[in-house]
Amino acid sequence: MNEETPAKRAGGRSARIAKRSAPPPPESRAVKPGLPGGSFQPLSVSQMEKIFDSALELLEEVGMAQAIPEFIDLVTSNGGTFTSEERLLFPKELVRSMIDVAAKEFTLFGFDEKYNLEIGGDRVHFSTGGAAVLILDHETSTFRDSQLKDIFNIGRIIDKSDNIHMYVRTVVARDMESSKDLDFNTAYAAMSSTTKPIGTSFFHPDHVHDMSKMFNIALTGNPDSDEFRKRPFCIANNTFVVPPLRFAEESTLCMAEQVRVGMPINLLSAGQAGATSPATLAGSLTQALTECLAALTCVNLMSPGHPCTMGMWPFVSDLRTGAMSGGSGEEAILNAAAAQLVNWIGLPSGVAAGMADSKLPDNQAGHEKGTTVTLAAQAGANIVFESAGMLASLLACSLEALVIDNDMLGSIARTVRGIEVNDESVAIEVIKDVINGPGHFLGHAQTLDVMQTEYVYPLVGDRLSPDDWKDAGSLDVRQRANKVVKEILDGPAPTHISADSDSLIREMFPIHLPSGN
Repeated sequence: MNEETPAKRAGGRSARIAKRSAPPPPESRAVKPGLPGGSFQPLSVSQMEKIFDSALELLEEVGMAQAIPEFIDLVTSNGGTFTSEERLLFPKELVRSMIDVAAKEFTLFGFDEKYNLEIGGDRVHFSTGGAAVLILDHETSTFRDSQLKDIFNIGRIIDKSDNIHMYVRTVVARDMESSKDLDFNTAYAAMSSTTKPIGTSFFHPDHVHDMSKMFNIALTGNPDSDEFRKRPFCIANNTFVVPPLRFAEESTLCMAEQVRVGMPINLLSAGQAGATSPATLAGSLTQALTECLAALTCVNLMSPGHPCTMGMWPFVSDLRTGAMSGGSGEEAILNAAAAQLVNWIGLPSGVAAGMADSKLPDNQAGHEKGTTVTLAAQAGANIVFESAGMLASLLACSLEALVIDNDMLGSIARTVRGIEVNDESVAIEVIKDVINGPGHFLGHAQTLDVMQTEYVYPLVGDRLSPDDWKDAGSLDVRQRANKVVKEILDGPAPTHISADSDSLIREMFPIHLPSGN
């Protein structure tokens, strides 16, 4: 009898562990997309009013240079001025009126609608982003040029990463020979790799309309359908400005076409403090807001209520060298303040955080990403771009870092969720039960009930004892992440685009990604 006891205990323990480990349905998990943020508020109301009023003053008195003719006509026909110095001035009341009509919330669709994101309010979502030109090779810890296949592989990892909610292009396909090849293949590789919302950039306005046809084919098989306008699953990351206060001509031409095809836009201003924007943090915020409000005004003059995020991405320089410092404390507080400011104005916010300066997914990368992303999320950023995978001040991406950062984002989301306090959660009756019973909470029904709904568990983060860690192979987090990367990429490729639709896309557009990837 005694010989059987350990086996029975082991079986019971295994059953309990299996029950505790079984994930709940998505709606019952401890963290999910769109948790309400906004607890961290680095700016006072008077400070935000000062920045906002200063931005309106700059738009009215200094304005924007290099405006395209369509924007000049729109603004001047609504009370603006085009000066002899060829600067487009925006009356304060015009800007305020366009803020009033601008979309305050919108749905960013997934290719699969279960991944739809409701953007706006204080709802927090995590996305990738960037234009890195290098990939970190895990085996050698060296960098190589990023390629088209990397865009596809990154999307496959994001598709399996619960805490990364959308895939905005992270690397540049340096094996593409023309801007047309680059635009179409980047969008195709992202679209075919995941059913979550995607995002990309455009080099030429003509590509925008053709791209919408490609998206329509993917959704319906028909290039002339209007399905993408109804379910836009791709957001345009549009760096429309050459700071300070100058429109970027090609990008603004693309912006106008993005409005016409119904594509959501991230209006992206990325001045670098001390170089292309003021070195003071308040000045950097003011310039970014000025530039984003100029774009918002033009977009809403074209199409009132067009879905946009205010992409205030104020970057920081190390003023000793001029190098970008994406993982600094200054970067963290700037982007948190940008999120708070845009949310206070009442517009959807998108900021950049997670841009580690470290070249490896190491301790430095961890503290840089953890600080910057946590502050942005706690401030209520609707989309935190660059939140996973990026290294070397946005010059590089790592597949292993994506997996590690997915764990990090889960922990950060748990801090955003906070603590629910109610009659059940304060657990008076549970405490009484335990005191009058076993003296511990390990087997209590409440403990089992909340193990998956109250707590977040890492995929590759290590919580073993030193002895158990040794027995498991003494692997560090990069090695564990690499195993996950290999498991995902060795698994079945996505099949959400039908074979017929894929064939038509390849017939109509210059797609270089091999079939069956």
